[in-house]
Amino acid sequence: MLTENPKPIKTANEHKESNDADKEVTNNIAAQTFTFRELATATKNFRQECLIGEGGFGRVYKGKLEKCGKIVAVKQLDRNGLQGNKEFIVEVLMLSLLHHKHLVNLIGYCADGDQRLLVYEYMSRGSLEDHLLDLTPDQIPLDWDTRIRIALGAAMGLEYLHDKADPPVIYRDLKAANILLDTDFNAKLSDFGLAKLGPVGDKQHVSSRVMGTYGYCAPEYQRTGQLTIKSDVYSFGVVLLELITGRRVIDTTRPKAEQNLVTWAQPVFKEPSRFPELADPSLEGVYPEKALNQAVAVAAMCLHEEATVRPLISDVVTALGFLGTAPDGSISVPNYDDVPPPRQMPDQTPCEDPVSAEERERAVAEAMEWGVASRAHSRNPSAANSRNPSAAPSAAHSRNPSAS
Repeated sequence: MLTENPKPIKTANEHKESNDADKEVTNNIAAQTFTFRELATATKNFRQECLIGEGGFGRVYKGKLEKCGKIVAVKQLDRNGLQGNKEFIVEVLMLSLLHHKHLVNLIGYCADGDQRLLVYEYMSRGSLEDHLLDLTPDQIPLDWDTRIRIALGAAMGLEYLHDKADPPVIYRDLKAANILLDTDFNAKLSDFGLAKLGPVGDKQHVSSRVMGTYGYCAPEYQRTGQLTIKSDVYSFGVVLLELITGRRVIDTTRPKAEQNLVTWAQPVFKEPSRFPELADPSLEGVYPEKALNQAVAVAAMCLHEEATVRPLISDVVTALGFLGTAPDGSISVPNYDDVPPPRQMPDQTPCEDPVSAEERERAVAEAMEWGVASRAHSRNPSAANSRNPSAAPSAAHSRNPSAS
Protein backbone atom coordinates (compact mmCIF):
# COMPACT_ATOMS: atom_id res chain seq x y z
CA MET A 1 0.00 0.00 0.00
CA LEU A 2 1.24 3.49 -0.77
CA THR A 3 2.31 5.52 2.23
CA GLU A 4 1.25 9.13 2.67
CA ASN A 5 3.85 10.16 5.21
CA PRO A 6 6.09 13.06 4.16
CA LYS A 7 9.42 11.81 2.83
CA PRO A 8 12.90 13.37 3.07
CA ILE A 9 14.56 14.84 -0.03
CA LYS A 10 15.95 12.03 -2.19
CA THR A 11 19.43 11.72 -3.67
CA ALA A 12 19.76 11.43 -7.45
CA ASN A 13 20.15 7.63 -7.20
CA GLU A 14 17.14 7.32 -4.90
CA HIS A 15 15.11 9.50 -7.26
CA LYS A 16 16.06 7.27 -10.23
CA GLU A 17 15.20 4.10 -8.27
CA SER A 18 11.84 5.59 -7.30
CA ASN A 19 11.06 6.50 -10.92
CA ASP A 20 12.06 3.01 -12.05
CA ALA A 21 9.72 1.50 -9.43
CA ASP A 22 6.90 3.81 -10.51
CA LYS A 23 7.50 2.84 -14.14
CA GLU A 24 7.29 -0.84 -13.19
CA VAL A 25 3.94 -0.22 -11.48
CA THR A 26 2.46 1.72 -14.40
CA ASN A 27 3.70 -0.89 -16.87
CA ASN A 28 1.42 -3.40 -15.14
CA ILE A 29 -1.68 -1.21 -15.48
CA ALA A 30 -4.26 -2.28 -18.04
CA ALA A 31 -5.28 1.28 -19.03
CA GLN A 32 -4.21 2.61 -22.42
CA THR A 33 -0.93 4.53 -22.56
CA PHE A 34 -0.44 7.71 -24.58
CA THR A 35 2.69 9.57 -25.60
CA PHE A 36 3.06 13.20 -24.64
CA ARG A 37 3.09 14.06 -28.35
CA GLU A 38 -0.30 12.37 -28.86
CA LEU A 39 -1.90 14.38 -26.06
CA ALA A 40 -0.24 17.61 -27.15
CA THR A 41 -1.76 17.05 -30.59
CA ALA A 42 -5.17 16.24 -29.08
CA THR A 43 -5.23 19.52 -27.13
CA LYS A 44 -3.70 21.73 -29.86
CA ASN A 45 -0.49 21.89 -27.85
CA PHE A 46 -2.44 22.67 -24.64
CA ARG A 47 -3.82 25.92 -25.98
CA GLN A 48 -5.77 28.27 -23.72
CA GLU A 49 -8.87 27.81 -25.89
CA CYS A 50 -8.93 24.12 -24.91
CA LEU A 51 -8.60 24.80 -21.16
CA ILE A 52 -11.74 23.73 -19.27
CA GLY A 53 -10.55 23.70 -15.66
CA GLU A 54 -7.63 24.19 -13.31
CA GLY A 55 -6.71 23.84 -9.66
CA GLY A 56 -3.92 22.97 -7.27
CA PHE A 57 -3.30 19.70 -9.15
CA GLY A 58 -2.78 21.28 -12.58
CA ARG A 59 -5.01 21.91 -15.59
CA VAL A 60 -7.71 20.06 -17.53
CA TYR A 61 -8.04 20.44 -21.30
CA LYS A 62 -10.67 19.33 -23.78
CA GLY A 63 -9.04 17.29 -26.53
CA LYS A 64 -9.73 15.12 -29.55
CA LEU A 65 -7.75 11.92 -30.02
CA GLU A 66 -6.30 11.89 -33.51
CA LYS A 67 -6.53 8.13 -34.12
CA CYS A 68 -10.19 7.63 -33.22
CA GLY A 69 -11.67 11.14 -33.12
CA LYS A 70 -12.92 10.65 -29.54
CA ILE A 71 -13.48 13.78 -27.44
CA VAL A 72 -11.68 13.48 -24.09
CA ALA A 73 -10.63 15.45 -21.03
CA VAL A 74 -6.86 15.58 -20.51
CA LYS A 75 -5.65 16.35 -17.00
CA GLN A 76 -2.06 17.64 -17.03
CA LEU A 77 -0.56 17.48 -13.56
CA ASP A 78 1.52 20.42 -12.37
CA ARG A 79 4.93 19.00 -11.53
CA ASN A 80 5.01 21.31 -8.50
CA GLY A 81 1.32 20.97 -7.68
CA LEU A 82 -0.74 19.28 -4.99
CA GLN A 83 -1.06 15.94 -6.79
CA GLY A 84 2.33 14.26 -6.84
CA ASN A 85 3.60 11.17 -8.60
CA LYS A 86 2.27 8.79 -5.93
CA GLU A 87 -1.20 10.32 -6.16
CA PHE A 88 -0.98 9.99 -9.95
CA ILE A 89 -0.23 6.27 -9.66
CA VAL A 90 -3.02 5.80 -7.10
CA GLU A 91 -5.51 7.46 -9.44
CA VAL A 92 -4.45 5.36 -12.43
CA LEU A 93 -4.55 2.15 -10.40
CA MET A 94 -7.90 2.90 -8.79
CA LEU A 95 -9.67 3.88 -11.99
CA SER A 96 -8.14 0.94 -13.87
CA LEU A 97 -9.63 -1.48 -11.35
CA LEU A 98 -12.94 0.24 -10.54
CA HIS A 99 -15.73 0.46 -13.10
CA HIS A 100 -19.19 1.87 -12.45
CA LYS A 101 -21.62 4.14 -14.28
CA HIS A 102 -21.22 6.76 -11.54
CA LEU A 103 -17.40 6.83 -11.62
CA VAL A 104 -15.64 8.79 -14.35
CA ASN A 105 -14.11 6.48 -16.95
CA LEU A 106 -10.31 6.56 -17.24
CA ILE A 107 -9.34 6.07 -20.88
CA GLY A 108 -5.59 6.14 -20.37
CA TYR A 109 -2.55 7.99 -19.10
CA CYS A 110 0.85 9.37 -20.06
CA ALA A 111 4.04 8.99 -18.02
CA ASP A 112 6.65 10.26 -20.49
CA GLY A 113 9.73 11.48 -18.63
CA ASP A 114 8.50 13.83 -15.92
CA GLN A 115 5.17 14.47 -17.67
CA ARG A 116 2.11 13.04 -15.90
CA LEU A 117 -1.24 13.21 -17.68
CA LEU A 118 -4.59 11.43 -17.28
CA VAL A 119 -7.12 10.96 -20.08
CA TYR A 120 -10.80 10.72 -19.08
CA GLU A 121 -14.12 10.54 -20.83
CA TYR A 122 -15.33 14.08 -21.52
CA MET A 123 -18.16 15.22 -19.25
CA SER A 124 -20.03 17.86 -21.22
CA ARG A 125 -21.74 19.63 -18.31
CA GLY A 126 -18.61 20.18 -16.26
CA SER A 127 -18.85 19.92 -12.47
CA LEU A 128 -21.64 20.32 -9.94
CA GLU A 129 -19.76 23.38 -8.68
CA ASP A 130 -20.24 25.01 -12.11
CA HIS A 131 -24.02 24.59 -11.99
CA LEU A 132 -24.72 25.13 -8.30
CA LEU A 133 -22.08 27.43 -6.81
CA ASP A 134 -20.56 29.32 -9.76
CA LEU A 135 -23.69 30.32 -11.67
CA THR A 136 -23.41 32.98 -14.34
CA PRO A 137 -26.28 35.51 -14.68
CA ASP A 138 -27.68 33.73 -17.75
CA GLN A 139 -27.56 30.22 -16.24
CA ILE A 140 -30.77 28.50 -15.21
CA PRO A 141 -30.58 27.29 -11.57
CA LEU A 142 -30.88 23.54 -11.10
CA ASP A 143 -34.41 22.48 -10.26
CA TRP A 144 -35.24 20.15 -7.37
CA ASP A 145 -35.36 16.90 -9.36
CA THR A 146 -31.99 17.59 -10.99
CA ARG A 147 -30.41 18.23 -7.60
CA ILE A 148 -31.75 14.97 -6.21
CA ARG A 149 -30.68 13.11 -9.36
CA ILE A 150 -27.13 14.41 -8.88
CA ALA A 151 -27.14 13.54 -5.16
CA LEU A 152 -28.41 10.04 -5.95
CA GLY A 153 -25.76 9.47 -8.61
CA ALA A 154 -22.95 10.59 -6.31
CA ALA A 155 -24.32 8.39 -3.51
CA MET A 156 -24.48 5.38 -5.86
CA GLY A 157 -20.85 5.97 -6.83
CA LEU A 158 -19.88 5.95 -3.16
CA GLU A 159 -22.02 2.86 -2.56
CA TYR A 160 -20.03 1.02 -5.22
CA LEU A 161 -16.73 2.04 -3.62
CA HIS A 162 -17.86 1.12 -0.09
CA ASP A 163 -19.92 -2.02 -0.70
CA LYS A 164 -18.97 -3.54 -4.06
CA ALA A 165 -15.21 -2.91 -4.25
CA ASP A 166 -13.13 -5.54 -2.44
CA PRO A 167 -11.43 -4.34 -0.34
CA PRO A 168 -13.63 -1.26 0.11
CA VAL A 169 -12.33 2.07 -1.12
CA ILE A 170 -12.57 5.33 0.84
CA TYR A 171 -12.87 8.16 -1.67
CA ARG A 172 -11.69 10.88 0.72
CA ASP A 173 -12.26 13.86 -1.58
CA LEU A 174 -15.99 14.13 -2.20
CA LYS A 175 -16.92 17.73 -3.03
CA ALA A 176 -18.97 19.65 -5.59
CA ALA A 177 -15.93 20.25 -7.81
CA ASN A 178 -15.24 16.50 -8.06
CA ILE A 179 -18.77 15.53 -9.12
CA LEU A 180 -18.86 15.70 -12.92
CA LEU A 181 -22.05 15.78 -15.00
CA ASP A 182 -22.90 14.35 -18.40
CA THR A 183 -25.45 15.77 -20.84
CA ASP A 184 -28.36 14.30 -18.85
CA PHE A 185 -26.97 15.49 -15.49
CA ASN A 186 -25.93 12.02 -14.45
CA ALA A 187 -23.25 12.42 -11.78
CA LYS A 188 -19.86 10.72 -11.84
CA LEU A 189 -17.15 10.88 -9.19
CA SER A 190 -13.74 12.03 -10.41
CA ASP A 191 -10.24 12.70 -9.02
CA PHE A 192 -9.17 9.56 -7.19
CA GLY A 193 -5.66 10.69 -6.25
CA LEU A 194 -6.54 10.73 -2.54
CA ALA A 195 -8.56 7.48 -2.54
CA LYS A 196 -7.43 4.89 -0.02
CA LEU A 197 -8.18 1.22 0.59
CA GLY A 198 -10.51 0.88 3.55
CA PRO A 199 -10.20 -1.31 6.66
CA VAL A 200 -10.48 -5.08 6.25
CA GLY A 201 -10.98 -7.94 8.69
CA ASP A 202 -11.34 -6.82 12.29
CA LYS A 203 -9.99 -3.33 11.65
CA GLN A 204 -12.44 -0.48 12.15
CA HIS A 205 -10.41 2.25 10.46
CA VAL A 206 -7.22 3.03 8.58
CA SER A 207 -4.82 5.72 9.72
CA SER A 208 -3.72 8.39 7.31
CA ARG A 209 -2.19 11.83 7.10
CA VAL A 210 -5.15 14.22 6.97
CA MET A 211 -5.85 15.24 3.38
CA GLY A 212 -8.88 16.48 1.49
CA THR A 213 -10.72 19.79 1.22
CA TYR A 214 -11.45 22.01 4.20
CA GLY A 215 -15.14 22.01 5.09
CA TYR A 216 -15.80 18.59 3.55
CA CYS A 217 -13.58 16.53 5.89
CA ALA A 218 -15.23 14.61 8.73
CA PRO A 219 -14.39 16.06 12.17
CA GLU A 220 -13.03 12.80 13.62
CA TYR A 221 -10.72 12.38 10.62
CA GLN A 222 -9.41 15.92 11.06
CA ARG A 223 -8.81 15.30 14.77
CA THR A 224 -7.26 11.83 14.69
CA GLY A 225 -6.34 10.90 11.12
CA GLN A 226 -8.53 7.80 11.51
CA LEU A 227 -10.40 7.17 8.28
CA THR A 228 -13.55 5.06 7.75
CA ILE A 229 -16.27 4.81 5.13
CA LYS A 230 -18.34 7.04 7.43
CA SER A 231 -15.80 9.81 6.70
CA ASP A 232 -17.09 9.76 3.11
CA VAL A 233 -20.69 9.79 4.38
CA TYR A 234 -19.96 13.05 6.22
CA SER A 235 -18.56 14.59 3.03
CA PHE A 236 -21.67 13.45 1.18
CA GLY A 237 -23.81 15.18 3.82
CA VAL A 238 -21.97 18.43 3.09
CA VAL A 239 -22.62 18.07 -0.66
CA LEU A 240 -26.29 17.26 -0.05
CA LEU A 241 -26.60 20.35 2.16
CA GLU A 242 -25.01 22.44 -0.61
CA LEU A 243 -27.56 21.04 -3.07
CA ILE A 244 -30.44 21.89 -0.71
CA THR A 245 -29.26 25.40 0.16
CA GLY A 246 -27.32 26.50 -2.92
CA ARG A 247 -24.58 27.70 -0.55
CA ARG A 248 -20.86 26.89 -0.46
CA VAL A 249 -19.64 24.93 2.55
CA ILE A 250 -17.20 27.77 3.28
CA ASP A 251 -18.17 31.25 2.05
CA THR A 252 -16.22 34.16 3.52
CA THR A 253 -18.38 36.68 1.63
CA ARG A 254 -21.30 35.98 3.97
CA PRO A 255 -21.83 37.33 7.51
CA LYS A 256 -19.53 35.63 10.01
CA ALA A 257 -22.28 33.45 11.52
CA GLU A 258 -23.12 32.07 8.05
CA GLN A 259 -19.63 31.50 6.64
CA ASN A 260 -19.50 27.81 7.64
CA LEU A 261 -22.52 26.09 6.07
CA VAL A 262 -22.67 23.14 8.48
CA THR A 263 -22.35 25.32 11.59
CA TRP A 264 -25.03 27.66 10.25
CA ALA A 265 -27.45 24.80 9.50
CA GLN A 266 -27.01 22.80 12.72
CA PRO A 267 -29.50 24.82 14.85
CA VAL A 268 -32.11 24.33 12.11
CA PHE A 269 -31.53 20.54 12.15
CA LYS A 270 -32.92 20.51 15.70
CA GLU A 271 -36.25 22.08 14.66
CA PRO A 272 -38.02 20.24 11.80
CA SER A 273 -40.52 23.08 11.43
CA ARG A 274 -37.63 25.28 10.29
CA PHE A 275 -36.34 22.91 7.58
CA PRO A 276 -37.86 25.02 4.73
CA GLU A 277 -35.57 27.88 5.83
CA LEU A 278 -32.67 25.90 4.33
CA ALA A 279 -34.16 25.72 0.81
CA ASP A 280 -32.20 27.53 -1.90
CA PRO A 281 -34.10 30.76 -2.72
CA SER A 282 -33.42 30.14 -6.42
CA LEU A 283 -35.81 27.17 -6.23
CA GLU A 284 -38.56 29.77 -5.74
CA GLY A 285 -40.53 27.37 -3.56
CA VAL A 286 -40.88 24.80 -6.35
CA TYR A 287 -40.16 21.57 -4.50
CA PRO A 288 -42.20 18.98 -2.56
CA GLU A 289 -42.07 20.12 1.06
CA LYS A 290 -42.11 16.56 2.39
CA ALA A 291 -39.20 15.66 0.12
CA LEU A 292 -37.29 18.74 1.28
CA ASN A 293 -37.89 17.78 4.90
CA GLN A 294 -36.56 14.29 4.35
CA ALA A 295 -33.57 15.54 2.35
CA VAL A 296 -32.63 17.86 5.23
CA ALA A 297 -33.10 15.00 7.71
CA VAL A 298 -30.82 12.74 5.64
CA ALA A 299 -28.19 15.50 5.42
CA ALA A 300 -28.37 16.01 9.19
CA MET A 301 -27.82 12.28 9.79
CA CYS A 302 -24.83 12.20 7.45
CA LEU A 303 -23.35 15.21 9.26
CA HIS A 304 -23.66 13.77 12.75
CA GLU A 305 -20.61 14.47 14.90
CA GLU A 306 -20.32 10.77 15.83
CA ALA A 307 -19.30 8.61 12.88
CA THR A 308 -21.07 5.50 14.19
CA VAL A 309 -24.43 7.30 14.18
CA ARG A 310 -24.17 8.27 10.51
CA PRO A 311 -26.09 6.04 8.07
CA LEU A 312 -24.48 3.68 5.59
CA ILE A 313 -24.35 5.16 2.10
CA SER A 314 -26.48 2.26 0.81
CA ASP A 315 -29.30 3.42 3.10
CA VAL A 316 -28.86 6.98 1.85
CA VAL A 317 -29.17 5.74 -1.75
CA THR A 318 -32.46 4.04 -0.93
CA ALA A 319 -33.87 7.10 0.85
CA LEU A 320 -32.92 9.52 -1.94
CA GLY A 321 -34.94 7.53 -4.46
CA PHE A 322 -38.14 8.86 -2.86
CA LEU A 323 -37.39 12.56 -3.04
CA GLY A 324 -38.47 13.53 -6.57
CA THR A 325 -41.42 15.77 -7.45
CA ALA A 326 -43.57 13.08 -9.10
CA PRO A 327 -46.42 11.62 -7.00
CA ASP A 328 -44.44 8.41 -6.53
CA GLY A 329 -41.27 10.34 -5.65
CA SER A 330 -39.56 9.56 -8.95
CA ILE A 331 -37.10 11.97 -10.54
CA SER A 332 -37.19 13.65 -13.94
CA VAL A 333 -34.79 16.18 -15.43
CA PRO A 334 -35.77 19.08 -17.72
CA ASN A 335 -33.89 20.14 -20.84
CA TYR A 336 -31.51 22.86 -19.65
CA ASP A 337 -30.45 23.62 -23.22
CA ASP A 338 -33.77 25.39 -23.79
CA VAL A 339 -35.02 28.34 -21.79
CA PRO A 340 -38.07 27.06 -19.89
CA PRO A 341 -41.26 29.06 -19.45
CA PRO A 342 -41.62 31.01 -16.19
CA ARG A 343 -41.88 28.61 -13.28
CA GLN A 344 -45.20 28.36 -11.50
CA MET A 345 -46.06 27.10 -8.08
CA PRO A 346 -47.31 23.50 -8.16
CA ASP A 347 -50.90 22.65 -7.41
CA GLN A 348 -51.38 22.77 -3.66
CA THR A 349 -53.56 19.66 -3.73
CA PRO A 350 -51.75 17.18 -5.99
CA CYS A 351 -53.36 13.85 -6.74
CA GLU A 352 -50.75 11.56 -5.21
CA ASP A 353 -50.70 7.80 -5.15
CA PRO A 354 -51.92 7.08 -1.57
CA VAL A 355 -49.36 4.33 -0.91
CA SER A 356 -46.42 6.45 -2.06
CA ALA A 357 -47.64 9.43 -0.06
CA GLU A 358 -48.03 7.28 3.03
CA GLU A 359 -44.59 5.75 2.56
CA ARG A 360 -42.97 9.12 2.13
CA GLU A 361 -44.73 10.60 5.16
CA ARG A 362 -43.65 7.66 7.31
CA ALA A 363 -40.08 7.95 6.03
CA VAL A 364 -40.00 11.64 6.95
CA ALA A 365 -41.43 10.90 10.40
CA GLU A 366 -38.86 8.18 11.04
CA ALA A 367 -36.08 10.43 9.82
CA MET A 368 -37.18 13.07 12.33
CA GLU A 369 -37.35 10.44 15.06
CA TRP A 370 -33.88 9.27 14.16
CA GLY A 371 -32.60 12.84 14.37
CA VAL A 372 -34.05 13.18 17.88
CA ALA A 373 -32.53 9.83 18.89
CA SER A 374 -29.17 10.87 17.44
CA ARG A 375 -29.13 14.03 19.52
CA ALA A 376 -30.08 11.98 22.58
CA HIS A 377 -27.21 9.61 21.77
CA SER A 378 -24.73 12.48 21.71
CA ARG A 379 -25.94 13.58 25.15
CA ASN A 380 -26.31 10.07 26.63
CA PRO A 381 -24.75 7.31 24.46
CA SER A 382 -25.92 4.39 26.62
CA ALA A 383 -29.57 5.43 26.41
CA ALA A 384 -29.55 5.58 22.64
CA ASN A 385 -27.79 2.30 21.90
CA SER A 386 -31.05 0.37 21.69
CA ARG A 387 -31.54 1.70 18.15
CA ASN A 388 -29.51 0.72 15.09
CA PRO A 389 -27.99 4.05 14.05
CA SER A 390 -27.12 2.78 10.59
CA ALA A 391 -30.64 1.91 9.46
CA ALA A 392 -32.22 4.23 6.90
CA PRO A 393 -35.91 5.21 7.14
CA SER A 394 -37.67 1.86 6.89
CA ALA A 395 -40.29 3.04 4.40
CA ALA A 396 -37.53 3.45 1.87
CA HIS A 397 -36.61 -0.24 2.12
CA SER A 398 -39.85 -1.30 0.45
CA ARG A 399 -38.25 -0.90 -2.99
CA ASN A 400 -34.95 -0.25 -4.68
CA PRO A 401 -35.41 2.88 -6.82
CA SER A 402 -32.17 2.55 -8.81
CA ALA A 403 -30.13 -0.60 -8.78
CA SER A 404 -26.60 -0.25 -10.08
